[in-house]
Amino acid sequence: MSQVEESITVKVPVRTAYDQWTQFETFPQFMEGVERIEQLSDTLTHWTTNVNGVERSFDAKITEQIPDERVAWTTVDGEARQAGVVTFHRIDATTTKVMLQMDFDPSGVAETVGDKLGFVKRQVSGDLERFRSFIEGRGTPTGAWRGEV
Repeated sequence: MSQVEESITVKVPVRTAYDQWTQFETFPQFMEGVERIEQLSDTLTHWTTNVNGVERSFDAKITEQIPDERVAWTTVDGEARQAGVVTFHRIDATTTKVMLQMDFDPSGVAETVGDKLGFVKRQVSGDLERFRSFIEGRGTPTGAWRGEV
């Protein structure tokens, strides 16, 4: 099992950052390699990814969700094994620190080598940068889910 931890500061209130993160179907707009996410229920999503020509599909279950604080998940079915949490930390009224921690199990030689070379860490860092550009450019979330899991 491998781990990655990355964070980024975004110039939006914590509620705005959190609300946007709960809009899983928009992830392909800022997450490289994510082709589609379908929200199947309040706690279940289906992901389709394509990273370097390798297509994968898997289901992820939201295991914990506390508005303006955290979203945690784990894969439950499919071709990927991972679990993680994103936490939201108020810096001030208009600034939020978004922290992502993820455990994942590389599959096969290519993924194992890519992990050792820091590919996943760079991928997550780039995704967070694109999230910052996305939400700061909009200023408001595309939607919100304020439920608790």
